Amino acid sequence: MRNVSEDSMTEGVPERLVRATIGLLAEQGPSAIKARTVASATGLSTMVVYSHFGGIPELVRAVVDQGFKELDRAFSRMPVTADPIADLFTMALTCRRVARENPHLYDLMFGLSTRATYRPMGDSDIRFSGRSPAFRDAYVHMVDACQRLVDSGRIEQQEPEVVAAQSWSFVHGYITLELAEHFADFNDAVRQVMLPMGVNFSVGLGDERERAQASHEVALRFDDSINPRPAHPR
Repeated sequence: MRNVSEDSMTEGVPERLVRATIGLLAEQGPSAIKARTVASATGLSTMVVYSHFGGIPELVRAVVDQGFKELDRAFSRMPVTADPIADLFTMALTCRRVARENPHLYDLMFGLSTRATYRPMGDSDIRFSGRSPAFRDAYVHMVDACQRLVDSGRIEQQEPEVVAAQSWSFVHGYITLELAEHFADFNDAVRQVMLPMGVNFSVGLGDERERAQASHEVALRFDDSINPRPAHPR
């Protein structure tokens, strides 16, 4: 029988299913993402998953979108300061925090396979790729910060989009390796690996080393004040 509550709760059902899926990813990992498991977590019937999304692949795409919407909101809450390099490193630390909060969701968003097989499918659905509107809304914060950096004169003149792509690559390369526990032997991998790498990257772009170091230290102090860091990745 159809659950009576389903008729009276049509509004918000897709959002509830997406939230339930994100919760299952965090608690049990990708093996839990089945129609019956997601439905059970919301108190709805399995058919609701199919009626709203068509199937698990479509639900997964909605989860990816939600992940990037949350990253967009996290970036939107960050202060924009007169120091674009500090702002960029604060964004990097924000990405790291989001990834650590739900590593399986992070894998899903970025098509990684360190904990599952989340490679994008070879179809025309841009929602499951770096071209998705949800991704672009989050990524534009990075591009804007790189535009401010180029305009500041601290680095050599170059295309902000290219700087953003390079910065994005260094940030997510670090995050991927940290989540896979490649830095477990470091007492503080953020300070010993991530921060120096960010400084080296900035210097490579043309910034002065002392100034780049100071900017990264500012960002780290700010992030520590709102998100105290454990010494090791989980």
